[in-house]
Amino acid sequence: MSVIYVLLSVSVVVAIIFFAAFLVSVKKGQYDDTYTPSIRMLFEDELTEHSSGKSRNNSQNNQL
Repeated sequence: MSVIYVLLSVSVVVAIIFFAAFLVSVKKGQYDDTYTPSIRMLFEDELTEHSSGKSRNNSQNNQL
């Protein structure tokens, strides 16, 4: 029976820790922008020099 009390107290402590972490993230503004993530997939990613060079090398190898 004492195991139930230990598990119950541990679960309450873990729940309080997660709630505190949630409050800290809300205060830091983590959830302020809800519109941009929904439209982010509509914009093309910018090609970096590394990825554009890799695709250029692949196209040259395919031509040979």
